[in-house]
Amino acid sequence: MNNDELNNLSFEDALAQLETIVRELESGRIKLDDAIAAYEKAVALKQLCESKLKAAQLKIEKIDKKLLRAVSYTHLRAHET
Repeated sequence: MNNDELNNLSFEDALAQLETIVRELESGRIKLDDAIAAYEKAVALKQLCESKLKAAQLKIEKIDKKLLRAVSYTHLRAHET
C-alpha cells in the first residue's frame, strides 16, 4: 500500500485494517518476512489513525471555543437589557 492509498483511507477503514494485522501477528501463523511487512504497515496505519484522531480533536476544540464565545456573548447581551 503506497502513501496515497494509505492517506485516502477513512479512520474506520484504517482501524479495521490495523485490527486485522494485529490478529494475524498475534496468531503466530505468519511467516517472518510477511510479519515484518505487516508490522511496517501496522505502524503506518497506527500513525494515520492517531493523526486523524488529533485532527478530529482539534476540530471539536475549535467548535467548542466558538460555541463558548457565542454563549458568553448571548449571556452578556441578555444582562444588558
